[in-house]
Amino acid sequence: MAAALKKVLTFGSMLLPHGVHELNRRLRNRHKLSADVARSLAENRQLAGLHTGRRCFILGNGPSVKDLHLSRLQGETVITVSNGYLHSDFDKFQPRYHCVPQITYGLMTSEDVIRWFEEMHSHLGAAELFLSSTEAALVQKYNLFPGRTVRYLVLGESFDGRPSEEIVDISRPVPGVESVPVMALMIAMYLGFKEIILLGVDHDHFLSSSYQYAFDLKVQKGKDSTANADGTLTTNRHDDFQSLARLWRQYRAIANIARANGIRIVNSTPGGALDEFDRRPFQAWFEE
Repeated sequence: MAAALKKVLTFGSMLLPHGVHELNRRLRNRHKLSADVARSLAENRQLAGLHTGRRCFILGNGPSVKDLHLSRLQGETVITVSNGYLHSDFDKFQPRYHCVPQITYGLMTSEDVIRWFEEMHSHLGAAELFLSSTEAALVQKYNLFPGRTVRYLVLGESFDGRPSEEIVDISRPVPGVESVPVMALMIAMYLGFKEIILLGVDHDHFLSSSYQYAFDLKVQKGKDSTANADGTLTTNRHDDFQSLARLWRQYRAIANIARANGIRIVNSTPGGALDEFDRRPFQAWFEE
């Protein structure tokens, strides 16, 4: 009986889409770090307090920044995310850091990720890159990002089970994220920034029923399982609200950590739905 059941389960698993198999494999192995990733994680300790007392801008990819003069960020410390190298004036402000969270495989295959990473590398200038440890083997196997400093975060814990208000230690496993700005915020706080300004962090797709960017996607166009190529959502309200609840809890946790450690996070996104941080107009930062 047991043998027959095992056979049925094995056959059933063969029918699962490749993306599900890939995700399950990565989840099973997420804490089985290679020696290189473990070494990279330990090297993150060198970053603790590197920018103590300074300010930085985290630039998201929401369409709200289309009308901002991003060239004003020249000379500022900027953290960009995902496809952010496609922003207008990107070459003028040249970010110091760039973040990519754990990748959801399905429509996005390993071959797509390789092409995306190659496109990213050709645009990023001298930016240091933060990736999820789930992509480390792919980067190493295909020698991606040659000559660039690439650091890894082990994204697998939860903010919900983390009562501490200490700054998240990125040299150890950290909470998984619903959206990449949360990853960038954890990194910025660990780097010692005391003033962190958010731009283009809209999170209002549940109001507009459309997921748009401040630019046209290239390699990743049409690869999002939650939205069609034109940006219209493929998810239902129930699933959307579950994801949004997790995301807002993560922002609330980040806000509590920042408050406990004397860090000021300000949302200078024109519009958008994120209401966990104080607001200030973008141009006001350059009128002081």
